[in-house]
Amino acid sequence: MFFIPLFDDNPTRKLPVISWLIIGLCICLFFWQTGLSEQQSYLTLIEYGVIPKRLLVDGGLYRMEGLFTILSSMFLHGGWMHLIFNMLYMWVFADNIEDAMGPVRFVIFYILCGAGAALSQSVIDPHSIIPMIGASGGLAGLLGAYIMIHSRASVRVLFIILIFIRVISLPAWLVLGVWIATQFIAVPAALDGGGGVAYFAHIGGFITGMVCVPFFIRKDVRLFGAGDTPKGWSTTPIGIDALKSEAQMRYRKSNKSSVPSFRRKGGPWG
Repeated sequence: MFFIPLFDDNPTRKLPVISWLIIGLCICLFFWQTGLSEQQSYLTLIEYGVIPKRLLVDGGLYRMEGLFTILSSMFLHGGWMHLIFNMLYMWVFADNIEDAMGPVRFVIFYILCGAGAALSQSVIDPHSIIPMIGASGGLAGLLGAYIMIHSRASVRVLFIILIFIRVISLPAWLVLGVWIATQFIAVPAALDGGGGVAYFAHIGGFITGMVCVPFFIRKDVRLFGAGDTPKGWSTTPIGIDALKSEAQMRYRKSNKSSVPSFRRKGGPWG
């Protein structure tokens, strides 16, 4: 069983320019990667990916080139599915986090979460020479922030159990809670050397986002959806026409007079 998010019900006051730039940059760099030879691709991963041994054992954490790999690794991807799922989650959830923080704080927060993710994976196996790449770590931090700010939001998801597929509406805390739970479930296999997914990076990024988000959001944004109007969660499946109509409404440019319900004056986090 798993959920593929399609869109949420949270409007934004401003266009999420930074989120779109991150998505665009990741896509452009991936197409650049696809044009590399096998040797060039390998050298790119070695040069721009996060290598735990280089970062922790060889002192890269204290040198500019080592720190740079934390940033550069966040824009490279290892395959189509890696890119598509990361960008889908970024498209659905990043805009509201950018809106709640503002572009400058959002950039700092995203990089901080990526750094927390890279370090979390690195400390588990500091002698590893396997490069880590992908936006997953920073993205996990955005998901951690989202569940802290918009836990009561309604998210349209593609719900899949084997051959059973439906489009339903679920609360954000459930959608993202299931996602982070699967990362913890995969930890034993990861410790045994199975798979090529940096699950500890996902967990570390998610926790970093949850812990740091109160220090980055605007004063008028409350945590845990405080003051929000209860959302219309429903497990009743919807048809393609209804889904298309909802998506068009979701991504229609917001009227300037429209104020999202989650924003209130005098938030408790200063």
